[in-house]
Amino acid sequence: MKPICIIPARGGSKGVPGKNIRKISKIPLIGHVIRDVLNSKIFSHVIVSTENKKIANIAKKYGAEVPFIRPEYLATDDAAMDDVLIHAVKTLYEKNYNFDTFVWRDATTPFIRNIDIKNSIKLLKKSNCLAVCGVYEQHLNPYFNIVEIKKNKFLKLSKQLKKRPTSRQDSPLVYQLNGLYVYNSKKFLQSKKTRFSNCLPYVIPFYSGLMIDTEFEFFIAKSMIEQKYLKSLS
Repeated sequence: MKPICIIPARGGSKGVPGKNIRKISKIPLIGHVIRDVLNSKIFSHVIVSTENKKIANIAKKYGAEVPFIRPEYLATDDAAMDDVLIHAVKTLYEKNYNFDTFVWRDATTPFIRNIDIKNSIKLLKKSNCLAVCGVYEQHLNPYFNIVEIKKNKFLKLSKQLKKRPTSRQDSPLVYQLNGLYVYNSKKFLQSKKTRFSNCLPYVIPFYSGLMIDTEFEFFIAKSMIEQKYLKSLS
């Protein structure tokens, strides 16, 4: 049984307004992701969950399915992704889609490699876990150079050890989550949470995990696509 891919894409982004449909090389951002996922031949269905008619039309144009419109209450700034995915999975089952695994593929991470999606699915199948999450090693480290501001306005390390590491390399390894999550569908509906207590990591290259949350990151992604940066690495 092939997995399905769910791409959540709401229309109300504030960090980068309209980022899901902003064009890079004449193609909307979500179009790049849909095209890449379809070309992988991994999935039986590629589903876009959105409340926005313009996003829905663009998604269909690039080959994705939009079998339902996401309710408005699941498209607010406060809407939890848990609820968005529960709604998507339940609705798809109600519409007789047949799958036991789904991949949550974020539209704002356009560089996730299909080989990493395949291997994450294999890892999920071999294990008894709820999910596999793509991660990459992060050089910003809460044990060494990530700080918080205390009530007295002074700084403190976000995570403190008895002895502070003298360098980032000596600090405990930390990892950044990105837009690749693979779930056992039935276990997800039972847990109703995108929790990490029963989730295995799958390490991906750092450059493929770029997530577009700011204008600066959109500029980086645009430059990478236009300059064919990833192709130069292969």
